[in-house]
Amino acid sequence: MSLDGLQVADAEHWADGPPHELFARMRRECPVHWSPGFSEFPEEEGFWSVTRADDVHAVSRDWQTYSSEIGGMTALKNAIMPLELQQAMFIGMDPPKHDRLKALFQRGFTPKRIADHEDQIRDITRGVLDRLEGRDRCDLVTDVAQPVVARVIGSFMGIPPEEDQMWAEMMNATLAANDEDMNPDGVEAVAAEVLPKIFASCGRMIADRREQPTDDLTSVLVHAEVEGESLEEHEIVMGFFLLMAAGNDSTKATFCSGMRALMEDEEQRRLLRDDPGLIPDAVEEALRMYPAFAHFGRTATVDTELHGQPIQAGDKVVMWYPSSCRDEERYEDADTYDLRRRAEHQAYGAGGRHFCLGAALARLELRILIEETLARYPEIEIAGEPRHVESPFANQLKTLPVELRPQG
Repeated sequence: MSLDGLQVADAEHWADGPPHELFARMRRECPVHWSPGFSEFPEEEGFWSVTRADDVHAVSRDWQTYSSEIGGMTALKNAIMPLELQQAMFIGMDPPKHDRLKALFQRGFTPKRIADHEDQIRDITRGVLDRLEGRDRCDLVTDVAQPVVARVIGSFMGIPPEEDQMWAEMMNATLAANDEDMNPDGVEAVAAEVLPKIFASCGRMIADRREQPTDDLTSVLVHAEVEGESLEEHEIVMGFFLLMAAGNDSTKATFCSGMRALMEDEEQRRLLRDDPGLIPDAVEEALRMYPAFAHFGRTATVDTELHGQPIQAGDKVVMWYPSSCRDEERYEDADTYDLRRRAEHQAYGAGGRHFCLGAALARLELRILIEETLARYPEIEIAGEPRHVESPFANQLKTLPVELRPQG
């Protein structure tokens, strides 16, 4: 297969998750590669794929040359999520507005606020695992990870528990819009039905917080001021959406893929059984191997050059994290899960202005999920074929059937 004219984001390459063999070839032969477009979205323009870790690092840290705002922050400019909605989230902004808005959101993710939630996150996790009592099997995605992450982010945002499933389904449909199981009504339904439902539900919460302020993050957004001015309604809504989307998908994705890796390698699982203090290392290796979001995009603001490849002003540049996190120039035996590796990775971005706001919370959730799951089910095993979400954006499993084999 020739790389010339290859459309990397097309669905045929993502049926079983990221195309790691293709990415390895691109890193060797064409580390900055041009895709002329998308088969599924012919109205969208082409983009440059960035596949090596050093190049992803360079793009991430140079916002003056590579903008998150002018062309959107994913490979797609308008399909699924219109550009104006992307630009209403701080992840889709450039400095200085990005910096002012992100600083506001950081108030909800201080080390103290996150640490104060550890007991609550552990209680949520144990409560979800309690529901498995008496069962021999479950699906680790839908029965464990999804309800835990939905309740954790729901508790931060002030969403009542009875709405967790509704919000999870809406986020899944939006972020995995190409997957028929996650979004059965098709891509067009995201803009026509799902997003309006999200905005309406969020609008009701905003109105409630204006009347009755609370200490949740939704109330923080509603009553916050940036340079003396309150956020506009669409900025609050899209900020809410961003936190819900990241909270719903990132930890779920990495936990399930990380657990799969442990179940497929008895030596790695034995290391954790012998020394649970290695669980933070297991978390970092899972983040490296299985970054929850496969890409983010930038747009060149000027004519420039990357890894010897000329790039014109206005060109979209896409950073592929499943590729950069397995770059052979940075990692030995890069396709092997090894919790003793203790290597840096780009799962939360490669530094710069857009480093993940919720990284500390996600790491805490992942540690607790792995601790509690393995403590209760130390011999847990895969009991069927795992299935991957078919998406060039949401890098996650949609099913992971397991046999529980409880302790004692």
